[in-house]
Order: sequence, then structure tokens, then C-alpha cells
Amino acid sequence: MLFQPRTRLNAVDQQELRDAYSATVIAAVEKAGPSVIGVRRGKRGRADAFDGAGSGVLVTTDGYALTNNHVIRGAERIEASLHDGEVVQADVVGADPDTDLALLRLHASKLAHAELGDSDDLRVGELAIAIGNPLGLQATVTAGVVSALRRTLRGESGRLIEDVIQTDAALNPGNSGGALCDAKGRIVGVNTAIIGGAQGICFAVPINTAKRIIPELMRNGRVARGWLGVAGQTQGLSKALARRLHLKTEAGVLVVQVVSGGPGERAGLLAGDVILAVGSDATPSVDAIHRVLAREQIGRKLDLDVLRDGQKTRLTLLVTERPAS
Repeated sequence: MLFQPRTRLNAVDQQELRDAYSATVIAAVEKAGPSVIGVRRGKRGRADAFDGAGSGVLVTTDGYALTNNHVIRGAERIEASLHDGEVVQADVVGADPDTDLALLRLHASKLAHAELGDSDDLRVGELAIAIGNPLGLQATVTAGVVSALRRTLRGESGRLIEDVIQTDAALNPGNSGGALCDAKGRIVGVNTAIIGGAQGICFAVPINTAKRIIPELMRNGRVARGWLGVAGQTQGLSKALARRLHLKTEAGVLVVQVVSGGPGERAGLLAGDVILAVGSDATPSVDAIHRVLAREQIGRKLDLDVLRDGQKTRLTLLVTERPAS
């Protein structure tokens, strides 16, 4: 009897907490939900020939929508299902395999569109709400938390996608390209991947990454990045060698092949060289070179430190734009 009043108070507190949580999720979904679409990838000339499906997020009232590159890759035609069930045709405006993002343009106007948040402001533990079309079940909502920030994820092109958001909001096939929202219904990520066999380990490309590339996709249909024009692999170096040459790290990138006519060949790179640094940045891995050769470096000359025949040699690299694949 002494503990009965406290037990009843705890039950009331739990009910109030549950209602507050539900109200937050409901409000966020009502705000963001109308901007989430279903995306179907199909073959031209056959009304029933669809070989893939996913989700997308409308970002403008005139029909521009974000989705994943792997959702629309190889599509000859695309259909988008709106929140009210209407189906419209869509075209691919541009795609970026390096971030697994693509931009669509729907054949419709005056559409509900999402408010884009700031993924740099996310905190581990805060509410994360996923909206998409898993397994074709339209407008499905799952909720969890931001499990971790600044993860890396290997994209289809082989490059690392930086600053990926990890969440335990349940995702399934078909969620790809859908919205990851914060508690205020702002889009903070584009859901992109799950780990097969794991539970509650899902990933989203941060919306700030999407914000940076949307203008380029609108203008050019692709994202410009610099390239080196070599095939390479990480090569460990001995501690003694690193000390003798005053290197920042004990690894570099071994040049396996040099592309004829590429910027690496013009700089004087040879197969067997080990790239130690590009500009002022050490390059202990291929991913490190990718990070250095961003769009901002195109047209610039950078010093290229390489290990050749046991000695450090400096070359000059003119960074050029990577050719479209």
C-alpha cells in the first residue's frame, strides 16, 4: 500500500511522455510526408515493365526531387507516385554516383515540397524519422534516433561518401531515396543504405551534401571533380623510411597504372611511384587523394610528392576535370 501512489504517478508520467513523443512524430510526418514520393524505374514502351522501385523527396514546388542514384540507374522511364496517389512521369536531371544522389524533374507543378534542414546541427541521440515506400508500401513511417554522425560509406563509384548519418530508424528495400527528418519535420538526410543481416544500422546521405550538389546537377547534370588519371592502391611504408624522409604518415598510394594523356602522366608520374602528398595534404590512401581533388582544385597547379627509387621527388600536377563516364 505504501508504494501504490508512486506506481500510479509513474504510470501517468509515462502516458504523458508517450503522448508528447507521439505528438512530435505526428507533427513532423504531417509536415514532411506530402513531399515524399514513390519512384519506379522501368523500360520504355512497356507499361508494366518496372524493374526497380524506391523513394524520393520533392525539394521545389515545380517538381524537382532528390532520390538515390542507385534507384534510377539504367532507367529508360520513371514514374513518380505523389502523396495523394497521383502518378506522374519524371525525367532524370542529373546524377552523382559518388554521393549516390540523383535529381529528378516531375511532369507536374504546384507540388508540396520539403523544408531542408541543416545536417551539420544534428546531435547523436536526437529523434530521426524515416518516410518512404519500403517494399512498395507507400508513405511508411519509422522512427528512431541519430545513432552516429560522420560515418563514411563506400559509394557505387568506389569513392567514400563523407559525413554519413547513421540511424536506427528501420529502413527496408524501397526506402532508398526517401526522407530522414528531424523532430520539426525538416529533411536532414536522404536514406540510402542498410547493412544486410544487421538490425537497426541504417544510413542516410546528409542533406548538406545534397544542397551542395543540387545546383550543379541542375546546371550540368553531373558534379565536376578533379582526377589524377592513375590506378592505385594503398602502400605501407617502413618506419625507418618515413623517418628518413620526414614523412607525415607511414603509407602512400602505389601507382599501378597511369592513364595515357591524363593529368598524372602529364605531371610525370610513372607506374611504381608512391604518391606521398598532393599539395599540402598527405595521401596515405586513395580516399585521401579523392578528398584533395575536389571541384575547387580544378585548373590549379599542385605539388605532387612521390617516392621513386627510394627517394622523394616533387612533381607539378595541373588538376583537370574528371571526364564524364
